[in-house]
Amino acid sequence: MKQVARLSLCVALSVSCLSASDKTDRHVLQHDDPEYPAIAAKNNLHGVVKLRIWIAPDGSIRRVEYIGGHPLLAESAVKAVKNWRYETAKQTSTQIVEVPF
Repeated sequence: MKQVARLSLCVALSVSCLSASDKTDRHVLQHDDPEYPAIAAKNNLHGVVKLRIWIAPDGSIRRVEYIGGHPLLAESAVKAVKNWRYETAKQTSTQIVEVPF
């Protein structure tokens, strides 16, 4: 009986984790452009920084994870994206965004 209870608890936790981070495309309502780093300008660096973001139900950014792009551009992209606002939703969602430089 204890094994069934443990299994039920594990399944319930797994389902709640999956539904809390369903990947959906929520529309951005406000976004700041990233600041072009001086070192990147000096070296004439351009490109795209790819980030995974977790959007809270109220539309604020809960977490940002760097996925790819030039490391000299990453910090500026993360800083800008943390200030973005998305439309509200019933639950937290994740999205992949690309920030061009």
